[in-house]
Formats: sequence, C-alpha cells, structure tokens
Amino acid sequence: MPGYARVVPVRLVYETHAITTDNEAGIATGWLPGRLSAAGRVTAAELGERRRSDDIDAIYVSDLARARETVDLAFPHTAIPVVIDARLRECNYGELNGMPRGRLDAERASHIGDPWPGGESYRDVVRRTRSLLTEVAERHAGGRVLLVAHSANRVALDHLLRGRDLETLLDEPFEWQPGWEYELPEGWR
Repeated sequence: MPGYARVVPVRLVYETHAITTDNEAGIATGWLPGRLSAAGRVTAAELGERRRSDDIDAIYVSDLARARETVDLAFPHTAIPVVIDARLRECNYGELNGMPRGRLDAERASHIGDPWPGGESYRDVVRRTRSLLTEVAERHAGGRVLLVAHSANRVALDHLLRGRDLETLLDEPFEWQPGWEYELPEGWR
C-alpha cells in the first residue's frame, strides 16, 4: 500500500564472550574488564569458524575487554562492521564486581528490581538491551546481526523476545551453547 513502509524482521544471533580466566577461577567479573584464558582464545576462534558463513551484516559487541577480545580473535581482518556498545555490558554488580560465582548464583534473583550495592538491577540490563534492540531494528531491517555479550544480556533477550519470566531465568543455571537465535519481530519496539 502506498504510504506504508514495510518493517522487516531482524534475525539475531547471540553469542557469549569466550572463556575467561575469571570463569575458570569461579569469579563473577561484572563490569571489570576480564581477559580470555588459553581455552577462551581457542573458543573465540571456534566462534569465528562457526559464524563466518552466516551472512552476518553487523557485529555488535560489549565494550568490556573480554567481549572485544573475543570478537577480535573470532573475526580478524573482517569486512563486517563491528559496533562496540556499552549497552551490551554484563550486569553491574557494583561493589561486588569480581565476587565468587557461588554468591552471584545465590543472590541474583533478589536483584531483579533491586540494584546490586553501587551497581544495577537486572531490569536495568533489560532496559539497556531494549534500547539497543530498537536501534538494531531500525538499522538492520531484514538483516542478520551477531551480538557478542554476557550472560545477563541473554537473560534480557529471552525476557524481551521470548516473553520468559525474569525470576525464572535468573533461577536457572547458565547452560552454554554455541549461540542462540532470536528474531526481532516486525514492528518491534
């Protein structure tokens, strides 16, 4: 129909950053930079092999060092545009960035709406992720976009795009897999 623009869905591929020295030590890094371990450098290269033929139009990556290092190793010399975006950061645990992973697992469901001391809540992560997705939908209609970020962002994507309950998501243990597929539906806001 004349006068009506057709909004085409965006296909999203979400990948977590590769394995870090903190992951191996049982540390919840949060907003600390973190760095990839030897195993992480291998898994970053595997990510590149896995996604190289995916017709990716753009890569959006968290500005935290471990996520950027993952993309740098996965896609060296790439012609794919790479957008570094702070909205893809892990949840800010504030004073508890770098806490033991066991403490994070025990307490994260109590921080859905209540921020971590000096940090943010998981609803804050959802708001940041929603803002990013709105921009991605406008810029990449009909495209395929790779997001490389952190576990809190996958929770936000499952909540926003699959309608899953935040408390349920935060109570579930994180199960790594080689990427998650999402679609930003037509007219998503």
